[in-house]
Amino acid sequence: MTPQEIAEASAQAMWNDDSASQRLGMSLDLIAPGHATLSMTVTEAMSNGHGNCHGGYIFTLADSAFAFACNSYNDVVVGQHCSISYLKPVRIGDRLTATAREVSRHGRSGIYDIRITNQDGLHVAEFRGHSRTVRGTHLPVDG
Repeated sequence: MTPQEIAEASAQAMWNDDSASQRLGMSLDLIAPGHATLSMTVTEAMSNGHGNCHGGYIFTLADSAFAFACNSYNDVVVGQHCSISYLKPVRIGDRLTATAREVSRHGRSGIYDIRITNQDGLHVAEFRGHSRTVRGTHLPVDG
């Protein structure tokens, strides 16, 4: 399999069991080795006491993009540490896109940056995730 085929097959295997992302209405828009793009429309059920999108939902979208990007090599990878900076308010009805890109991957550790934008391309949040490879694969390994 090519690296792209491995990324696609690993993403499909993860997506099949990812109830959280699916039930929040996320879509997996792009997958490539070390990269992933997911999007989601903010619903009224995701609003906070200020009438904006609750930050936890923005974090969850970014975390899902992080997960798909760092699991794109057929290794089981988990988040070790992550942080988010909220830059602009997000409104009900906004379509958010989280674009994850690999910054560094050495040994069992990786660093990924995830940019979250709205439907107008406005940069609303920035997430950084540190990953850790653990035992297991998403796909069978020959040998």
